[in-house]
Amino acid sequence: MPDPGRIRLFSTTLGAAGAPAVLLVHGWGGDGREWSPHAEALAGHHRVIVPDLRGHGRSQVPDEGNTPAEMSDDLAALLDTLAPGPVTAVGHSMGGQVVNLLAVRHPHLVRSVVALDPAHGAHGTEVEEIPARLAGYRANGARAAAAFVAAAFGPTAPLGLRTAHLRTMLGTPGHVIAQSYAGMYTDPGAVGVRPHSEAYLRRRAQPALTVRTSAEAAAWERDNLTVPGSRVDHWPDSGHYLHEEHVERTIQLLRDWAGRVRPT
Repeated sequence: MPDPGRIRLFSTTLGAAGAPAVLLVHGWGGDGREWSPHAEALAGHHRVIVPDLRGHGRSQVPDEGNTPAEMSDDLAALLDTLAPGPVTAVGHSMGGQVVNLLAVRHPHLVRSVVALDPAHGAHGTEVEEIPARLAGYRANGARAAAAFVAAAFGPTAPLGLRTAHLRTMLGTPGHVIAQSYAGMYTDPGAVGVRPHSEAYLRRRAQPALTVRTSAEAAAWERDNLTVPGSRVDHWPDSGHYLHEEHVERTIQLLRDWAGRVRPT
């Protein structure tokens, strides 16, 4: 769906126009197709909005500005156009950072947040590796990022899921891969490194459900809960793409959460 004020953002919408709205946001080097089973399952009781972020999938690919902050503003423009009312904003990985930024920058548009293994809270060795990784993405784009994708799945991931994500990542323009990564971790105002993550999470006013695959990251997230009704779950049996490795479990999680955090 094009927005005249920003870029051409592709999105699909399922479910009744008057139903409580759920926004499903993919991660780095992905697209909205990964939410297809979740969208269909949720559409019976929700209005489900599934965008492709700028630079990804079928959305416009700008030369510059392919960052989580700009992506959150794109989503705000999309939601203003669709007028679904405040949404349950669900995001995976970089999408988790995007929906948290949406909640902070455009709080009237977000009822609650669900962040699935979000791309914030980096520390230790991960932070030390950021400069070399960014250099690799700037030099080799999606070919360098493919190594991350290949190693991101648990041993019980469905057959074909790894290949599907490798193909999607390899189809993402190289400059988008590099700019998105820099926007997550190194650009001025980036919120991916732990101290910056803590500062921006304190600004989030909505209840949030965060799911982590790392016990240490889950404990850190719990220490940063400031809004009543928020919680952190730990799924130790998952790879990074937990919403696709455990589709039915994720659908039930979203149903329960969206049903609990009701419109006021």
